[in-house]
Amino acid sequence: MHTEKKVLIITDSGEQLDLTAQSIKNCLQDSAVKICQAKEFAGTDLLPAQIFFIGCNSPKPPSFSYLEEMLSHINLVSRKCGIFSSNEKSLEYLSGILKDCEAELGEPLLINGGTDKNKIENWLKGVIR
Repeated sequence: MHTEKKVLIITDSGEQLDLTAQSIKNCLQDSAVKICQAKEFAGTDLLPAQIFFIGCNSPKPPSFSYLEEMLSHINLVSRKCGIFSSNEKSLEYLSGILKDCEAELGEPLLINGGTDKNKIENWLKGVIR
């Protein structure tokens, strides 16, 4: 019996991040994908997810304060995680806030347009492996 993977995508606001989140969702056709803005994120959104993705435009966005706090107190050792941004410093910030939770972090994705399907598909293979 094949069970659907549960995937959560958390982003700060921004058109480019929204496009990337939608592209990730489109590439994960065989999964149940939920996209949520960080400001609307609730800790219970993360609990059922086997895989989660986080994206932001700039380091330490105010909308990430709750997420950042939660990640410092939760163990996600069995979960896979991917991070994406158009900004190198944001990728450094995101990998930093994920250290304590011990999620299995894939290679960060530096995005330029947000919808390069081949680039996103190849990146996802590395995250989900």
